[in-house]
Amino acid sequence: MNPKLKYSLLIIFAVFALAMLKLTKPIFQSIFVDELTDRFYEPVLGVYDNTEKPTKINVDNIQHFTIIWRNTGIWFNKAALEKTLNTGNDVFLTIETWSKDGFFSRAEDNVIAELLAGDFDKKIKELGKLLADKHQQVFIRWNPAMEVPEYRYPWQFQSPILYIEAFNKFAFQLKKLAPNVKIVWGPSGYPGDTEYWPSDKFVDFVSISIAEEKTTDSVIIHKTATQLLKEKLHRMRFINKPVLILGVNEKKQSWFQKEWIQEATANQRTYRNTIYSSQNFVSTIVNKAERTKMILGVYDPLEKLINSPFVQVEHIFTDWGEIQKGEFARKFKAIIQRKHDVILTVEPWKDTTKVVDKEVLQNVLKGRYDREISLLYRIITKTNQTVYLRWAHEMEIPIHRYTWQSQDPVVYINAYRYFMLFNKNQATNIRRVWGPAGDRGSIDWWPGNDVVDFISIAIYGLPDKNITDYNKQELFSDIFSRKFYRMRFAEKPIFITEFGVKGPKEYQNKWMKNAAETLKNNKNVFGVSYFNQHDTPDAWGKIKAPDWSISETTFQQFSKDLE
Repeated sequence: MNPKLKYSLLIIFAVFALAMLKLTKPIFQSIFVDELTDRFYEPVLGVYDNTEKPTKINVDNIQHFTIIWRNTGIWFNKAALEKTLNTGNDVFLTIETWSKDGFFSRAEDNVIAELLAGDFDKKIKELGKLLADKHQQVFIRWNPAMEVPEYRYPWQFQSPILYIEAFNKFAFQLKKLAPNVKIVWGPSGYPGDTEYWPSDKFVDFVSISIAEEKTTDSVIIHKTATQLLKEKLHRMRFINKPVLILGVNEKKQSWFQKEWIQEATANQRTYRNTIYSSQNFVSTIVNKAERTKMILGVYDPLEKLINSPFVQVEHIFTDWGEIQKGEFARKFKAIIQRKHDVILTVEPWKDTTKVVDKEVLQNVLKGRYDREISLLYRIITKTNQTVYLRWAHEMEIPIHRYTWQSQDPVVYINAYRYFMLFNKNQATNIRRVWGPAGDRGSIDWWPGNDVVDFISIAIYGLPDKNITDYNKQELFSDIFSRKFYRMRFAEKPIFITEFGVKGPKEYQNKWMKNAAETLKNNKNVFGVSYFNQHDTPDAWGKIKAPDWSISETTFQQFSKDLE
């Protein structure tokens, strides 16, 4: 071969090889190289510590880095991490575990399951050895913002139970090798975050994230940031751990003011004997009481089921207007004459003028409805029948069907407590019922053990009001499992005051059989009441309101299955 041609070909090949290397290097790195990067966009801004012995931390001395572990990663720059640790500064490390399409995995591309399967054991061991002899504070946060309903990270939209199991495995393995590291449980502070709380066995700190409001008005920034901080710290009230506050997309001290933490602290101290009482702290799942016999009831305004021998309690709804004009007293008396107990849901919004009170919670606390509340208690305490008193239900749903929904949890809790503690005589026939729907974040509205005897949740087959096909309804067991889990911080037993299913009789029979089996297997449920009526049409807009009514034979079969 001509030497010049040979030389030219070698040059072309070399250029081609270098070009290919440049092109393929990022792909190679994204698959086989674990990373250490500066997480400058999420600095540690402050510490909220309401524990008995507050921890002293200089947040200005903490550097935040990310370690990305891939299930395919075969190389990591340990020297870079060593250099970071050897600066002597405190270090905050966020560990992210990523899966590359399930390559080399034993858990079918589920990054949480992969950790449980041992895919990251070697990496945890290597990290633990690196951290074992470090003397500065090293904070380790694993797979944060797990509760946020988005697909930014592969560990989001995962089972809370699975996440907790994986978190505790990671923390246990790391603590065993490096006992001085501080394990950080890192939700964003989004509603429903405590569903992922792994218990305090391995957790030393909690972290939440807040972002700066993009505006030039410092007053608006202050209001927005403090309100956000207040809301997120409120969600941490069951957890007796110091909270690290992280910023999002901003550098330290540019906007965050440490006085905001003092304001949040002062706010919580105002209610330290109730809403923020240490009695709310939980380390593990609390134990609920177990029933000896199931209570069965119905909401049945057309009186198609109330004469069934299985019915023990009847459900009625009332408002200020019915109390004022005597309509409630008439409905209540009719049930008492049938020798049934009563589930009484008070919807505190409309009076005889039919005008909706948009600030009903605030007005209850101001005493505006004391006369109606007093009259209500006089009526329901003049009987030996048990009254399950439920007030301002489904408060956590992020809609405005009722004026007390989507309000400040602190205001709601204080109003609920005001109503339930109004009866100074402590009537023995009243059982106080706290009635969330059981939706995400509902525990944020928990008013305290001293004003609750039962927790009520609602279970309806339709997961979304835009779904009209009855075949797309969820099983009772699936809905119950999800909502019951959300009540794990509250020790009170369950009373399902509303449930229902739409569709032809054959489908309803099948759904109700599943409900009976589910209830029989859970002894923490003390009672159930079927909603035998169509829903309120106004709440469904242009869509026809679902009809939850069932036949007498379907109800009787359910009653027998329940036994």
